[in-house]
Amino acid sequence: MEQQLVVFELENESYGVDIAVVEGIIKMQEITRLPRAPHFMEGITNLRGAVVPVIDLRKRFGLEQQEATRDTRIVIANMSGTKVGLIVDAVNQVIRIPEDAIEPPPSMTMTVDSAFIKSVAKLDKQLVILLDLDKVLSLEERELVEAV
Repeated sequence: MEQQLVVFELENESYGVDIAVVEGIIKMQEITRLPRAPHFMEGITNLRGAVVPVIDLRKRFGLEQQEATRDTRIVIANMSGTKVGLIVDAVNQVIRIPEDAIEPPPSMTMTVDSAFIKSVAKLDKQLVILLDLDKVLSLEERELVEAV
């Protein structure tokens, strides 16, 4: 059995999400800021006539901010039933990973703040952190995003 993943980069680390939750990958586009939005929410964007909330994963994960580059992408994903844009540094590839290359994350790295890490995939000389998008935001944060 294999898993098919979309692999993207944040601060030189590789992350992956199940391709089934990804609806598309687009170049960075204009984002309208919203007053009183959570710190990690960049705002909203118009995606083919639909208003989509956009989250900056660098901010959400507490990583250092950087300017968007020509590689910056917005991954359109289904997060707990809501279509959301996720800003990432770059999308590297779509890959198939055999189940035996996927392991649970080390228990000592797991905290309430890292509950969104589902597992770790070992590829040749690279580790890919697999995310559970339904756990990237707390219930309270999800409600704030859905209210948009």
